[in-house]
Amino acid sequence: QVQLVESGGGLVQAGGSLRLSCAASGRSFSNYAIGWFRQAPGKEREFVALISWSGRNTYADSVKGRFTISRDHAKNMAYLQMNSLKPEDTAVYYCAADRNAIATIEASEYDYWGQGTQVTVSS
Repeated sequence: QVQLVESGGGLVQAGGSLRLSCAASGRSFSNYAIGWFRQAPGKEREFVALISWSGRNTYADSVKGRFTISRDHAKNMAYLQMNSLKPEDTAVYYCAADRNAIATIEASEYDYWGQGTQVTVSS
């Protein structure tokens, strides 16, 4: 069993930056794929970025070039660096772990989820 806890959300002006962290406990998730997803009010949860166990990254088109996903195997952590934030990035951000390491953008394939952290971007 893996427990995930996100942190680093907050209120930022458009054009600003935030760095989200995802801490895993319970067991190492170094062999898992890690995904970041977000859900805005009244909208469905959507894929943001993922990183495979080997470090291969995939991004949603809406964040490509602005967001960077990374992981630290030794610390059992994953990160989402968000730059040039826009009001439309406002959402609750979730990290998720896929124990089968499929590295997919489909939320249904992820086995473990954090509680989410709120990101609000003001215009």
